Amino acid sequence: MSWADALFPVPMQRVAVVVPRSAERDALVCLAEAGCVDLDRTGALGSPGQAPSYPDRRAAAELADTAPAPGALEQAGRAELVAGEKEVVARLSEAVRRRDVAALAGWCPRAEVGPLGARLAELGGALVPMAAPRGIDPPTALRRTGPVRGACSSLVTTYGTPPYPDLDPSWGAAALYAAMFGMMFGDVGHGALLVLTAFGLAVWRPRRLAAWHGVWPLVAAAGASSIVAGLAYGEFFGPTGVLPVLWLAPLHAPVRLLLSAVAVGAVLLFLAYVAGMVNRWRERGLSGALYSLSGMAGGGVFLGLAGVAAGAVGHLGWLVAAGAAVAVTGAALAAVGLYAGTDRGVSGLFQTGVQLFDGVVRILSNVVSFARLAAFGLTHAALGAVVWAGVTGLARHGPAGLLGAVALFAVGNALVFTLEALVAGVQALRLEYFELFSRVFEGQGRPFRPWRLPVRRSEVVP
Repeated sequence: MSWADALFPVPMQRVAVVVPRSAERDALVCLAEAGCVDLDRTGALGSPGQAPSYPDRRAAAELADTAPAPGALEQAGRAELVAGEKEVVARLSEAVRRRDVAALAGWCPRAEVGPLGARLAELGGALVPMAAPRGIDPPTALRRTGPVRGACSSLVTTYGTPPYPDLDPSWGAAALYAAMFGMMFGDVGHGALLVLTAFGLAVWRPRRLAAWHGVWPLVAAAGASSIVAGLAYGEFFGPTGVLPVLWLAPLHAPVRLLLSAVAVGAVLLFLAYVAGMVNRWRERGLSGALYSLSGMAGGGVFLGLAGVAAGAVGHLGWLVAAGAAVAVTGAALAAVGLYAGTDRGVSGLFQTGVQLFDGVVRILSNVVSFARLAAFGLTHAALGAVVWAGVTGLARHGPAGLLGAVALFAVGNALVFTLEALVAGVQALRLEYFELFSRVFEGQGRPFRPWRLPVRRSEVVP
């Protein structure tokens, strides 16, 4: 797989599973064991189908590799194998049959077509590639090879399933999440604790935190980013003076930190518009990329307003004029696209005006929204400073005061770590989903749900 392939979801192939009717069950056992075909609900070879609507028994269902005698499983109390046979019956009811041949249609990753076809050939069947139906996108499968890639993909799928033509933003989303988290949680000591937490999730895998085992790569990345930001802020369990300030101390330069956060937000929004342009182009061609508020039109408004702001701050009249021209051009393109989606006439013009005004306001508010990177970074630094001030105050009052200072340092930092980690985690997720993903994606795709059941090859069934 090349680096370019990694930018997009797993390539899918429309396929038909064609087997002799005498080998129907064996073919389904083969498909269940391979777990790489998303079977249609309708069974019609020319229709795209949808995800099966059968009751979800897959968590408990299993299959025996040989067909059981009628009633034998119920008598033996093998509930999991009974559930598996019910799944087989439900799938076979969707098959299309012509004389001695049965067929099921679905979607399969292109890389799996050859190996699965070879396995079906041993049963006298075939996996036949077909043309994709017009107007229907294949299901989307993001790459999940390895724990790191799986954690990155989970960050995207928690928001929703990207449409099949769109970019796979897994790596970028994880990197941006970690960077934003670090700006709000900048402390070398607290970041190191997060890295140790990630190590514990990956190695010791405590049962009470089983639901969090898979996110350890994101926790480790967030911790590493916090360490970098802490070095820049000179924070080590607060402003203890252990580390020098390499860039700025948040409490001493809040305005500079605020402007930096807004600048970072502007860069991230620009990247989101670039990804949005690519996605609109792949979804609807040039017109989709040109006229969409999440494409070139919206990107033009954003860049134009940024140019106006930069020109006003730098007292550069030519930049203000150029930015205004770009913003007006982008707004005009967006208006054309919005008007095309209305009922036309006066009501269409009014609707276009309202939607365009809302789009421009959202661009401005989204940029300002990134100020929270500085706001919560200041909050983290302020809480650390309060704890450290109390520690140094107690330490001056003899041995008892020193013991109290140690206790306050431990308890205070534990509270700050817990509270700020939660706040920074939620706020970074909010910025990513609402400010960035809302431009990258316009719709939802259908998740790839292959039919998969465990097969008991050694099972002896009466």
